[in-house]
Amino acid sequence: MPSATTGFWTPVALSRDLPAGTVMPARTAAGSIALWRSASGRISASADRCPHRGMRLSHGFVRGETLSCIYHGWSYGQAGNCLRIPAHPGLTPPETIRVATHDVEETDNVIWVAVGTPASKPPKLDGFTPLRSLTAFAGLAAIEAAAGAKASPDGLVEIDASTGAVCLLLSAWEDGQTLIHVLLKADTGPAAGIGASRAAESLRRRAEGLQREIAQ
Repeated sequence: MPSATTGFWTPVALSRDLPAGTVMPARTAAGSIALWRSASGRISASADRCPHRGMRLSHGFVRGETLSCIYHGWSYGQAGNCLRIPAHPGLTPPETIRVATHDVEETDNVIWVAVGTPASKPPKLDGFTPLRSLTAFAGLAAIEAAAGAKASPDGLVEIDASTGAVCLLLSAWEDGQTLIHVLLKADTGPAAGIGASRAAESLRRRAEGLQREIAQ
């Protein structure tokens, strides 16, 4: 996988998993982030720490076009600037109170977050239908061994499934875990989705078994 300093894109979630008005935790090479979608549908990626008391913003809530900390309700805009401090309703928060933000793109029903300044747009996934995401307690090498194939530069690995072509979009984490997004090459109905999901689960178990062997 690319270096964390090159501004590469990380596929952190599927669009279906982040409805309007919600926030969820996600991970990049830069660490944990709060991924949120405003009421109007705009997606933002903020550092997962409120500057006030350090509470995780991914535990907070979305109200309109802002993300609010669950602890004392400090609210932040999509640019990371603090917009409201409930304990001081008449105060305009200074520009110095803000959370770090990352570039985020939503394309082909996958949400990508950039670490650093990206030199280009995230890769296209034309012809793929995102199905689900799952986490494997295994590194990239173990997953490639279980699949019998190497990941492409974009993190894609094709696997065989009886229901048709299945592709995995991988995002490796520094702690040895890997986020797996399961993609179908076409929207071929519920049966294909079930088969692809089972194939991905089976591959995850094989990869985790290989990882345990490596660790011994």
